Amino acid sequence: MKTNNIINDISILIAEDESELREYLKEYLELFFKNIFIAKCGKEAYEIYLQKKPDIIISDINMPNLDGLSMVQQIRESDNETNIIIMSAHSDRDKLLKAVELRLVKYLIKPINSQNLKDILFELTQKLRISKKRIYLNSNVYWDKVSRTLFQNDEQIYLKEKELLLFQLLCSKTNQIFTAKEIFEYLYKDQNNKDFSEYSITSFIKRLRVKLPQNLIQNEYGAGYKITPINK
Repeated sequence: MKTNNIINDISILIAEDESELREYLKEYLELFFKNIFIAKCGKEAYEIYLQKKPDIIISDINMPNLDGLSMVQQIRESDNETNIIIMSAHSDRDKLLKAVELRLVKYLIKPINSQNLKDILFELTQKLRISKKRIYLNSNVYWDKVSRTLFQNDEQIYLKEKELLLFQLLCSKTNQIFTAKEIFEYLYKDQNNKDFSEYSITSFIKRLRVKLPQNLIQNEYGAGYKITPINK
């Protein structure tokens, strides 16, 4: 059964010629990740990589048509960013040295420890999210700081100009309370003739909340408003 906090913004490609292990990894990782691709050989994996550009690749070292390290070598000719994990049935010094040269995240010896793999993938997920300049407000809602856009399940939540400004302010210092006056001054900084009204800010946020998942903007009674990101 899948968890409620399924990760839908990070994609994983599994390249494994052993059908039983391939299906096990797929079923196990689908408990946590929505976007899982599978390949039966290095050639198929490379074709999927070109089409889907997965965030993480988990590949066996020995596969037909194109072995794992050769496949990774092809990827590394133009891509040094994709996180790649290599699996091997035994520890081979020469192959391990070559794997290091290919800037792999991990070199895992079979049999694969599921919990260890999960921990590695969750750590990579967190690093990828940071590198993508995202602030996660719950398991499937995030604020993209670069594009100044709010997403839910990778679908944009369309906000008006002042609503975007509010998120920009609240996400600039997460966990910090902003008073109604601070919010008013930020939203209307170009309108010096506009008088402060706490009621206008309260009404503005109330209308905005209708568009948003519950409790995204938190109200600290008598103090102001804040956003609290989750640690993923």
